[in-house]
Amino acid sequence: MSLIKSISGIRGTIGGQVGDNLTPLDAVKFAAAYGTWIKARNNQAKEINVVVGRDARISGAMISSLVTNTLIGLGINVIDLGLSTTPTVEVAVPLEKAHGGIILTASHNPKQWNALKLLNEKGEFLNGEDGKEILEFAEKDAFTFAEVDDLGTYKEDNTYIEKHVQEVLNLKLVDVDAVKKAGFKVVLDAVNSTGGIFIPALLEAMGVECVKLYCEPNGQFPHNPEPLKEHLGDISKLVVKEKADFGIVVDPDVDRLALISEDGSMFGEEYTLVACADYVLGKLGGGNTVSNLSSSRALRDVTEKHGGTYTASAVGEVNVVTTMKETNTVIGGEGNGGIIYPESHYGRDSLVGVALFLSHLAKSGKSCKELRDSYPEYYMSKNKIQLTPTLDVDAILEQMAEKYKNEEVNTIDGVKVDFANEWLHLRKSNTEPIIRIYTESGSQETADVLAFRAIDEIKEIAGL
Repeated sequence: MSLIKSISGIRGTIGGQVGDNLTPLDAVKFAAAYGTWIKARNNQAKEINVVVGRDARISGAMISSLVTNTLIGLGINVIDLGLSTTPTVEVAVPLEKAHGGIILTASHNPKQWNALKLLNEKGEFLNGEDGKEILEFAEKDAFTFAEVDDLGTYKEDNTYIEKHVQEVLNLKLVDVDAVKKAGFKVVLDAVNSTGGIFIPALLEAMGVECVKLYCEPNGQFPHNPEPLKEHLGDISKLVVKEKADFGIVVDPDVDRLALISEDGSMFGEEYTLVACADYVLGKLGGGNTVSNLSSSRALRDVTEKHGGTYTASAVGEVNVVTTMKETNTVIGGEGNGGIIYPESHYGRDSLVGVALFLSHLAKSGKSCKELRDSYPEYYMSKNKIQLTPTLDVDAILEQMAEKYKNEEVNTIDGVKVDFANEWLHLRKSNTEPIIRIYTESGSQETADVLAFRAIDEIKEIAGL
């Protein structure tokens, strides 16, 4: 089964059986559930408007047609951005005064996947309560479609490359003049998706020379689209060959940003947020930050260096955003390269990340590698342990929390144990009997040792 329904949307592989994969019928059903929820939420409105955009996946045009026409059939007006990015749709929803938005993308998943990601009227991902209501509509087939005179309208809007770029350039801490003066040259790997359109437009506006690698938005991903070191050999070599100042890598929907230093080494996804936060906090004279429990401790270190307060949230963008609002955070995000900058909007945005990083690099006077070396050095180990379906995963995690009760323990999302110089985070999967194990320490060896120790402890508790 490759169809996953959650409060944030529906995700699956294209083709196969209805209910087991993301088939046309499943796309229509879930779009109808979302449209029905939007109408119920805005039942006093004379007209309902929803923004739709998609990444460059091969299945994107098909899914988009199904989704947009389902919304029109419900009497909802559709503003179709066409080839777009997740943050662009998030920006467009409030600008269009729309009642919601749908992004058709499976993010970093391979090309056979697609998904419907759902937004509210603020252009933000839905909370758990709202997502649950949509799932209930879908389960009940509780849809009433419009009669012919009440069908929704359809409008294409291809102006949002310029609008999104201008929104970024208007941010106070984006220093276009300093970046132009620096005369940067970068290499971009956009994995043949929409980042190949949007990022070059931003770079051109900031006076940055861009060498394009895999920037044709045809959905034919040339490598695994998750921007991890093991997938980025081509750009690492090209950065060195072109004598570029650094490399930029984005995932298919352009909400994750990874950087490559001028020597071809990884800047590190975890450190994208660290660098951008360092710049923002330095310019503002401090401020609060948020990332999720599985993100690097380096953000906390940088925040405290600037006199601010760091807070960890549960994993998931909606949880990060909620905590950011509660703590009046000036910048936050996730360690997967997701930058959330409230002055722009409450969503992960690689365009904002690129602009802030370019400004930081230009004003620091350092090379990309020198900047990376200026930050605390941490190493992560990511593992998982498969359990039998009969085991009570929650009970196992409770026992692990009890085992470490004399340490600093956080249980808002699994079990996070903070030691003096390292941390351990245990999370259960929502779909299978798996405990995911994340650790971070001052060396790869010690991070691995901490992870393997936790695995042995879990096995002992579970009787494996």
